[in-house]
Amino acid sequence: MPAHTHTLANGLQLAFERRATPGFSFHLRVPLGSAHDPEGQEGTAGLVEEWLYKGAGQLSARQFQDALDDLGVRRGGGSDAEATFFSGSGLGADLSAALALFANLVRRPLLPESELPVLLDLARQDLESLQDSPAERLGLAARQLIFAKSGYAHPTSGTLSGLAQITPASARTFWQRAGARGSILSVVADTEAQAVFGLTEQLFGDWQPGDAQPVKPHPYLGGAAHLPDDSQQTHFTFTGRGISPHSPDWFAWHLALTALSGGSASRLFHAVREERGLAYTVHAGPQVVGGEALLSGYAASTPQRAPETLSVMLSELRRWRQGLTQAEFGRAQNALMASTVFGSESVRSRSGGMARDLALFGRVREPGEMRAEIGTLTLEKVNAFLDSYDPGPLGLVSIGPQPLSAPQLTGSGAAHV
Repeated sequence: MPAHTHTLANGLQLAFERRATPGFSFHLRVPLGSAHDPEGQEGTAGLVEEWLYKGAGQLSARQFQDALDDLGVRRGGGSDAEATFFSGSGLGADLSAALALFANLVRRPLLPESELPVLLDLARQDLESLQDSPAERLGLAARQLIFAKSGYAHPTSGTLSGLAQITPASARTFWQRAGARGSILSVVADTEAQAVFGLTEQLFGDWQPGDAQPVKPHPYLGGAAHLPDDSQQTHFTFTGRGISPHSPDWFAWHLALTALSGGSASRLFHAVREERGLAYTVHAGPQVVGGEALLSGYAASTPQRAPETLSVMLSELRRWRQGLTQAEFGRAQNALMASTVFGSESVRSRSGGMARDLALFGRVREPGEMRAEIGTLTLEKVNAFLDSYDPGPLGLVSIGPQPLSAPQLTGSGAAHV
């Protein structure tokens, strides 16, 4: 059945899909993430997400977890640059009780001060562990290159100096910005839509709108950065311009990227790994940050062969923009079609997908609609798109003994997206 959508008077958006299943799944997205961290207190969003689970309503942290366990509810969530997420799944009869627990979690958390030092210590340990992961350090350096000093430039874990400035009062003030406006609740269950709408009104209808405003990322493409590291491998990533999620070429871009880097038959896998043995891991794909889409590529190779690895990847990017073959198009179209089928099969993935759709596209896309749109693509349409697509100047970040030269596909210099 198609998804039903509804918006409460306070701004909370609801998406519901009825499915013949013994269970339920919901996903709550609150538009307050690490990009909203107060300047000088980086890490607040990630810390608060953990702090929320230390008791809510009349329940202590232990009682809250016991209540979820008594219902057999599987919980998930976390936070990223744009939002904080909460999800739950269980047996259909327990939807009301489970959703009531999470309503208390986001609206009436206890936030006990005694728990904060432990959470701060864990956050510091998480940041320190980044030093042992070249890939994590590479990702952070890429964010800093692309997003400069905006809220998107630091990890969800924050910074050591930022964590040192967080106080119980500042963290509470941060979460007080959360509210119904811009928040999204998606539910999949075997019940009536009006029953879910009524339950949502009962639990969230008087939730204050809040004042969490979207943070524009303003990515800056081009330039290079290098992190010296006496390691056995050189890791690198490059970033270029993508296609807007609202563009009619959105699916053409994804299909073309599947042909470029979508498995063992893809161009990058064959050219870099199978044909030349340059790298075990190589890929390129879409990255969406703050509503902006970017093209991102990654590989890890020996320091001696890293320049050749980068050169081959760029050569494949140029050749890719000259068009796909009929065989490549057919494989990529089938793979993209299959991903829409499998991505909507489980109730958990479907509820998460509906929330992402509302946040990114402003509506819920039906799996059949997506398959139909993918089915209308032709080799000629995709190749015409690739002929006009320009990733622009690429920003390059590497970590290893020696820096790599900044890549260029077309044009020169750096550019704002």
